[in-house]
Amino acid sequence: MSLLKTAQPTRHPNPATKATGLAHLIFERPDLDLAARFLTDFGLSVLSRDADTLYLRGTASAPYCYRVQRAARARFVGLAFTAGSRGDLEELARLPGASPVRSSPHPGGGEFVSLVDPSGFLVEVIHGQAPEAALPQRQPMAFNVGAQRVRINATQRPPVRAPDIIRPGHVVIEVADWQATSAWYTQHLGLIPSDVQVLPDGSPAVCFFRLDLGDQPADHHTLAMAQGFMPLYSHSAYEVVDADAVGIGQRVLREQGWKHAWGIGRHILGSQIFDYWNDPWGARHEHYCDGDVFTADRPMGVHPVSREAMAQWGQPMPASFTKPKLTPAAIAALIGNLRRSPDLTISKLLTLARLFG
Repeated sequence: MSLLKTAQPTRHPNPATKATGLAHLIFERPDLDLAARFLTDFGLSVLSRDADTLYLRGTASAPYCYRVQRAARARFVGLAFTAGSRGDLEELARLPGASPVRSSPHPGGGEFVSLVDPSGFLVEVIHGQAPEAALPQRQPMAFNVGAQRVRINATQRPPVRAPDIIRPGHVVIEVADWQATSAWYTQHLGLIPSDVQVLPDGSPAVCFFRLDLGDQPADHHTLAMAQGFMPLYSHSAYEVVDADAVGIGQRVLREQGWKHAWGIGRHILGSQIFDYWNDPWGARHEHYCDGDVFTADRPMGVHPVSREAMAQWGQPMPASFTKPKLTPAAIAALIGNLRRSPDLTISKLLTLARLFG
């Protein structure tokens, strides 16, 4: 008998489109110089900037993967996916509330459609961007294992500098309207659940969604969604070449005075070796390597949720990951969503607090 007792997460039998990749993330920040300093120490490269917008990239050929817009207060705005064809954009443009297909004013050009998911996050879907030349990066370290000696008369000395980020790997959000938001991504963008962690009542606590790329392996998750009491950004994750890059990243960020959040460790669902850091506004950013990849035919796994299920080794997950700041605005959102959202109950909140408190 399945532990899961809700309609979502599940695969949609006929999604409107199937997203092909995670294109970029969109943030608002009051200080672009400070944002650039953290993000370059973290390992991204500035592609371009003007008075109001900062674009950063990884070493892969995507024109940019991180957009920072100047605003009075800091917030996570949303995320963007790539589409396989202009026809996919036309299909999405027919959805209620969607923008028409428009030319992109951002680096790489192409065309895009803007949507808003049921939890209020902006979702851009883009096609036809012109790639940039890939940036150079070091090769993975060669390891001597038992009798397999591949490194002879040579030492291990990875460079002590910000690790080269290859690309963004995934985004994790919290939502109050879990069922509606989950269904939106599976129906409109073709995301499929890799693993779901469930509460004792059978409702989902966290689900990890991957792209449906058919026989081509896809990251274990491109979007993860947790049951919360209001829409919140949890973290975003960025791939580096190997565990040494994760470790060197920790050294560099510590030396630059940035605030550490969690790590180093290895996740269980997804298997990534990870390390988390807070940007100047407290938004978590993760270095990771060695993540799982699944083809579309792998079925969804269902697991009980617990703090211990978050990492195989390393520090336990800090309480800060599950205890949001209860500002007056957050308290008002909590009260409003308890009255409105069919997914949110006091009992569920108490269970989450007991499991992660």
